[in-house]
Amino acid sequence: MSVNLKQLAEALGISQTTVSRALNGFPEVSEKTRRKVLDMAQQLNYSPSPHAKKLATGKSKTIGHVVPQSDHMMINPLFSDFIAGAGETYSEAGYDMLMSIVPRDQEENTYYKLIASKRVDGMMVHAPLVNDTRIALLQKLNMPFVVHGRSADDDDSYTWLDVNNRRSFERATRLLIDLGHRRIGLLNGLESMTFAQRRRMGYLDALEDARIDADPGIMFSEDMMEPYGYRRMHELLKHKNPPTAVLCSSILPAMGALRAVQEAGLEPGRDVSLVTHDDMLSFLSNSGDIPMFTALRSSIKAAGERCAEMLIEAIENPQRDPTHELWETELVLGSSTGPPQRP
Repeated sequence: MSVNLKQLAEALGISQTTVSRALNGFPEVSEKTRRKVLDMAQQLNYSPSPHAKKLATGKSKTIGHVVPQSDHMMINPLFSDFIAGAGETYSEAGYDMLMSIVPRDQEENTYYKLIASKRVDGMMVHAPLVNDTRIALLQKLNMPFVVHGRSADDDDSYTWLDVNNRRSFERATRLLIDLGHRRIGLLNGLESMTFAQRRRMGYLDALEDARIDADPGIMFSEDMMEPYGYRRMHELLKHKNPPTAVLCSSILPAMGALRAVQEAGLEPGRDVSLVTHDDMLSFLSNSGDIPMFTALRSSIKAAGERCAEMLIEAIENPQRDPTHELWETELVLGSSTGPPQRP
């Protein structure tokens, strides 16, 4: 049976404040008193409560995630994998995670409330936008934070981890061009987010270098879900000049596009080529000796783990300079790509 801080202090005959400071290594406590407290704590099987530890250290040992309400966010496997990776890292380091799901127009106010109440020691910022106001707000409030992604290419004033989305989609588009494709569609994510903007830029870079005219009629930007890929692929197949290849921003719309291709009696890789950003999802794997999709691979779970490590480092070493990591994707060939069957 264990005792709490009050019971330990009563057994020692000294104040709870002194006991707490001795247990947490405060320098003003003498070595003799510290040793006496530690010995008694071990003898009585003292188990500190999270609340007591917070009072002693001034730290909540909690990291906040503020997530705007969405029809799909909480069931999106990309978000789930990121949270799984981050959560494992928090737990190993003794941190808890506090997730607030709020209407988008209450997002900024939620940051103020969490920080003012001292319920969190740091914040994780998801899905950055161009000129994202959350970044300036957290800098103003002097709260440690990490951004999964980047708001602007040239802003290194905060800690971030990002995938080189522009280069990834340039490489994927070049692969399709090298296979002989000249009509290449794009099923992109929401281009209010910087990752999707950079993916479109990479796609357009490759088309321009190959002197292929970009056609806005075969480019789309929506929430990256399976029905989106299915619906837009149907439209592309009915186009008066349909694309011979389509580049997808996630494996979810790629699955929808694949369903539409197969329903039309076509074969992926022969009649229509598909390339996806895969993300190596834990329960939606694109694996095997010959994967189903040609894919740009980058583990979203590994990104969650590393973002959590970077945030804990920022919390525990507040004087260190911001750090930045730009990850490259791996281009893996699968059965979904091949040369076009018509010019």
